[in-house]
Amino acid sequence: MRDTLVLNASFEPLSTVTLNRAVVLVLQDKAVVEQAHPELRMRGAEVDIPAPRVIRLCRYVRVPFRRQAPWSRRGVLVRDRHRCAYCGSRATTVDHVVPRSRGGQDTWLNTVASCAADNHRKADRTPEQAGMPLLWEPFEPTPADAMLFALGADDRASLPEWLVRDAA
Repeated sequence: MRDTLVLNASFEPLSTVTLNRAVVLVLQDKAVVEQAHPELRMRGAEVDIPAPRVIRLCRYVRVPFRRQAPWSRRGVLVRDRHRCAYCGSRATTVDHVVPRSRGGQDTWLNTVASCAADNHRKADRTPEQAGMPLLWEPFEPTPADAMLFALGADDRASLPEWLVRDAA
């Protein structure tokens, strides 16, 4: 199940939460459902509501400006669309371009999605040393892109037009 997008009262994207957390916020009257899953409903003894896909907070929340998206293994896999940066097949692991044992860090620019075979074959070497050129260069996504990644949107075309416009 994909997470639910949380919008501020001013319709600015804030974060993502689990479906259960989104339902709790709606039931506590702290948020309203802006968009629901077409076929899913949340049912209980005394409640029957559409499963929220996008919720909007009823009160405005001030948030500090974030310049960078936080790095995560899941984020790297989604950024690279679960494709191996060395061979293009299905990626299941994250590989460090400059290995951690050689001072490489967990950063957007030093990590790529990789299949287990290529990750093992490259081992403790750089791509040049292993003779395994990257099919694409890693990049650092914007915070808005990272939020779209968290929603499971591999491309902006799968999201509502108003959300893509506001997140850009």
